[in-house]
Amino acid sequence: MSIAQSVAQRLSGVVRGGNSSDIALAVILTCSLMLVVDVTVVNIALPQVQIALHFSPTNLSWILNAYTLSYGGLLLLGGRAGDILGRRRVFIGGLTLFTIASFLGGFAPNAVWLIVTRAAQGVGAALAGPSTIALIVTNFTEGAPRNRALGIYTAVVSAGSSIGLILGGIIVSGLSWRWVLFINVPIGIAAVLLAPRFIKEPPRNPGHLDIIGALIGTAGMVLLVYGFISASSNGWSDQITLGAFALAVVLLALFLIVEMRSKAPILPLHLFASRNRASGYLSVLLIAATMFGMFFFLTQFLQEVLNFSPLVTGLAFLPWTLTLFGASRLIPQLVARFGAKRLVVIGAALIAGGMGWLTQINAASTYAVGLLGPMLLFGAGAGCVFVPLYTLILSGVRGQDSGAAAGVLQTMQQVGGSLGLAILVTVFGSASSSAAQHPVAHASLQAQAHDILAQGIATAFVVGTCFALGLLVIAFCAIKAKSAQNATTEAGV
Repeated sequence: MSIAQSVAQRLSGVVRGGNSSDIALAVILTCSLMLVVDVTVVNIALPQVQIALHFSPTNLSWILNAYTLSYGGLLLLGGRAGDILGRRRVFIGGLTLFTIASFLGGFAPNAVWLIVTRAAQGVGAALAGPSTIALIVTNFTEGAPRNRALGIYTAVVSAGSSIGLILGGIIVSGLSWRWVLFINVPIGIAAVLLAPRFIKEPPRNPGHLDIIGALIGTAGMVLLVYGFISASSNGWSDQITLGAFALAVVLLALFLIVEMRSKAPILPLHLFASRNRASGYLSVLLIAATMFGMFFFLTQFLQEVLNFSPLVTGLAFLPWTLTLFGASRLIPQLVARFGAKRLVVIGAALIAGGMGWLTQINAASTYAVGLLGPMLLFGAGAGCVFVPLYTLILSGVRGQDSGAAAGVLQTMQQVGGSLGLAILVTVFGSASSSAAQHPVAHASLQAQAHDILAQGIATAFVVGTCFALGLLVIAFCAIKAKSAQNATTEAGV
């Protein structure tokens, strides 16, 4: 209760000194911070988890994918559930499930146990997560107030990435990888206790939950990701791999049919009638696909090739996070002046430049020469694109669709991360296998292992660069050039 009391005192200070919007934003950011920290804090522990629970290099990605797939796959349902059942009620239920799953995951004796509890964490996050952006939409009016709130939201999320990386390093170095899951328990308990006091229940919207659509869509995405990961280990001609892809296509097609016929779909297709919103959603997917892969592979390179400790590895990502933080704090003012399109184009170019630079990574690369520069470019680019894209996506959304619009946005982030990581892991596995067949002559076994890992990562980053270039093409060709203030009404919203 000491943590809860401490947080309550801080929030009470906000209550006495701020207005209702400030209080709402503080509560929203607390939830967002916890969910973001959970992703990156686990990332740092991956090498230790791999050894402890005997994960293969390609199956290791399931620790991340189990969370992001269930999170992303059920976010639409979570957003719709919040609209119908009450956002605060669903928010508290999601946090409760997330906390219990974190507690059980910390005791995982094997790989299956950990993957299952990570998936349960994702379900809890899917219920709680849509309330974060949806509440920003409902509590802040379009224009400067919402741009400011989104800028602070982006800055806090970027700070959460840094906190998670550094916290993960401290925990793994001083305690055990299991504590990267246990750390969520006191935070989750405090949030569950404080939510009824500080979060007001917005009006509910009538309707029903499209549970069948949610399950079909999630199953389709899981099979699609599984197909890519299976291809990396079993080959593209493997019957299980081909079966997974075939069934994924069938389920995803069925999902679209169900959504078109549903009276209350979890994926309102009219949200994609806006050209800018549809482009924004696709852009978010590509950014996540690029970013998840960058974190996943650089974490392993820093620890396994450069022999950085978990703590130093977390600190190594700090320049990336600070650059993103600084850029995201400046961008809200620039959106109003220059419009979203220009900023997204600049940001996409910076991201593509950073990823292209990372394709030159090899076993002899150092942090200062081979990694720091690309990370700074990527961080600056990410800081440039997030607020403009959020503005494009959320502009003109009707109140009854705010939960769904926010859910789709976060779904694109999580599904994009999972799908992108699965593709990059597949490329990495193929490149590593090829490199292993032609080892460096007269090199030690450790040097050969480092070279194989570096070659696989460099090849994966080539595909990651293609993702970033796709983002640049969309920003330049598909997004309409208009200021954020004028981008408030689009066809179909």
